[in-house]
Amino acid sequence: MNKSFIFILVFLSIVFYAGEHMAGADDKYKGNPFGVLEFLYWNHSWNSFQYPDEASIKKGIALMKEAGVGIVRMDFIWQDIEPVQGKTDYSKYDKIVDILCKNKIKILGLLDYTADWASPVGKWNHPSDDNSMFVKYATAVVQRYKDRIKYWEIWNEPDSHTYWEPQDGLKQYCVLLKDAYTAIKQADPEALVLNGGLSSGLSSVNRLYDNGSRDYFDILNVHIFETPIDKIAIKRAVSFLNATRKVMSRNGDCFKKIWVTEIGCPGVKRGLEVKNWWMGKNPSEQDQARWVKQVFDQLLVLDSVEKVFWAFFRDTNNHWGNGVDNFGLVRNDFSKKSAFDSYKQASKKWNNN
Repeated sequence: MNKSFIFILVFLSIVFYAGEHMAGADDKYKGNPFGVLEFLYWNHSWNSFQYPDEASIKKGIALMKEAGVGIVRMDFIWQDIEPVQGKTDYSKYDKIVDILCKNKIKILGLLDYTADWASPVGKWNHPSDDNSMFVKYATAVVQRYKDRIKYWEIWNEPDSHTYWEPQDGLKQYCVLLKDAYTAIKQADPEALVLNGGLSSGLSSVNRLYDNGSRDYFDILNVHIFETPIDKIAIKRAVSFLNATRKVMSRNGDCFKKIWVTEIGCPGVKRGLEVKNWWMGKNPSEQDQARWVKQVFDQLLVLDSVEKVFWAFFRDTNNHWGNGVDNFGLVRNDFSKKSAFDSYKQASKKWNNN
């Protein structure tokens, strides 16, 4: 057989396979791309009882629906669910999931942190050397909600000292990701799994692949933080996502989508004295509103980006003690900021296209 003809046949088969693969991926990823990170499960003294009752949860979710939120990123904290080994309590999470589903808002479930009794040093951000306990918890959560939740994220910012200790270049995390991914797929073959949102730039994306994790996440998950006071902030965000896509392509992973599961900035009301956030001067509420518009207008048009989650939906009550407490689209008393209107307008524009 002519070599040129063989080459054409091989090429066409590759194109056909890629087309089939992408069609399947498109079907899976359809839906409202407007997300938010929100702490709906916060009902503890350490967070000033952010959502102390069902009424406050319903109030927050009603505002999310009004804003056009399509998906909420929320934690299913191991310590909350299994405070004592072998004894589980899902009542709080059952309630939140029910309310979100009734409002037709999808959920990205964040499976994270170490139960006190499972950590070798008794710390929530210090994982056990034995992954089986975390995998057992994660599998149980997925099985319980698999009829209503199809997106799961393994840990939050495992490349950050704040959320994972000790840091080792994502080596231990990538083993956990593989173990959890495998178990989740067995529990629910239709589930889509995200790596823990990466917060340390392109180096972390490279490490994820260098540690052999390509086959153990379905969607690549990154976090981006810039200050809108910087005039080229949006250019940097776009450049980072384009560079991330190149890393994915170099690793034969170009058919996957990217989700930005955290992007945000403070919006501080004029005259309010608030300590600066980690990126310097706090943006005003007007700066924040403009940034919301830029983020959703310019990131969602990228072919590689499927969903973007604003962090957070509601201001927190002096939890961080600086501008981070003012990340919300609404204030802590649920009153709307200008950023709420920007988000709502962007979502409405998308839905009308």
